[in-house]
Amino acid sequence: MTFSTAGQRNRFIRAGEPAEYIVELRELTKSFPLRRGWLETLRKPFEVEKTTVTERLSFGVRDGEFFGLLGVNGAGKTTVFKMLSTLVLPDHGSLSVAGFDVAKNPAEVRGLLTPVIVDDRSLHWRLSARENLRLFAGLQGIRGPGARSRVQEVLEVVGLENTGEQLAGRFSSGMKQRLLIGRALLGRPRILLLDEPTRSLDPISARGFRQFLRDEIAGQQGCTVLLATHSAEEALELCDRVAVLHHGRLLALDTVQKLSEKIGDERYRIRVSKEARKILETWAGTGAIRSLRSLKNGDPCWNEFEMHLPGGTERGAEIVTQLVGAGHSVASFQRIELSLADLLDGVLAENPHV
Repeated sequence: MTFSTAGQRNRFIRAGEPAEYIVELRELTKSFPLRRGWLETLRKPFEVEKTTVTERLSFGVRDGEFFGLLGVNGAGKTTVFKMLSTLVLPDHGSLSVAGFDVAKNPAEVRGLLTPVIVDDRSLHWRLSARENLRLFAGLQGIRGPGARSRVQEVLEVVGLENTGEQLAGRFSSGMKQRLLIGRALLGRPRILLLDEPTRSLDPISARGFRQFLRDEIAGQQGCTVLLATHSAEEALELCDRVAVLHHGRLLALDTVQKLSEKIGDERYRIRVSKEARKILETWAGTGAIRSLRSLKNGDPCWNEFEMHLPGGTERGAEIVTQLVGAGHSVASFQRIELSLADLLDGVLAENPHV
């Protein structure tokens, strides 16, 4: 079931929405004063030292896009979300949502955009999913006959319509996350802000929740989604485009496919019979393989290596074919998933001045 937003979209267009971007940052800069001890404050009471959290950030997010902000803790992701949510004002630059300036039109921006708070303590644990949503619908001014149908609609969207009278406090972590998403959808927002939505989930639950976000929220609901995460796997699995942030600066901005091809498609792991080691080392000496590194696997019959392989999968298929043709066994050959550390290393290597 999907929400109808045609009337809302017409209103936004009349308000002067940009043709290309629904969210746009221009030279966005924000600093915060550093905390000082009482002794230092007494010695220099009027001195204020600041740390820059975001520095001249400029990029745009398209309507309906699943857009990722990827970076380590302290990269500036949450600060960007706070500025988008009108909780914090930028020091320099500008920030607009559907043509509305965040500083000049905060009420309009809040009507378009909803941050998803992933803290399940904000739920009422002694209420069912339906009762939670009815409560929060009332707090958002959704009352009367329409409130009941809206709650049912949201429950179906997030897959909690059959939980009955089960209390939210007994939900799994994944179910609680879905309920938090449902609460955010009550007001039919056009933009959702997700800040580390899977940080409390185990790997299996996290993967299922990411699939739910991609299929139901971005796909069926048509929301524009901004995801802040430090997980490269999460960003590359979910997002259409990714902005890589580092110390408040924009290091890279591209589609997931291009980022992966540029930085991550050359790293592979191979497990071969012991006799194949000399062949791999010979290829490494000629440059056909780069950065060949032996891995400990505890198996005396097999050798395992990690390597950079120019040419990607096609070249890998040729190497496996040559090894097998020479009479050597190949137990496995797989591409190594790109980690945030690998991605940052790759981007920083291309931008040594940063």
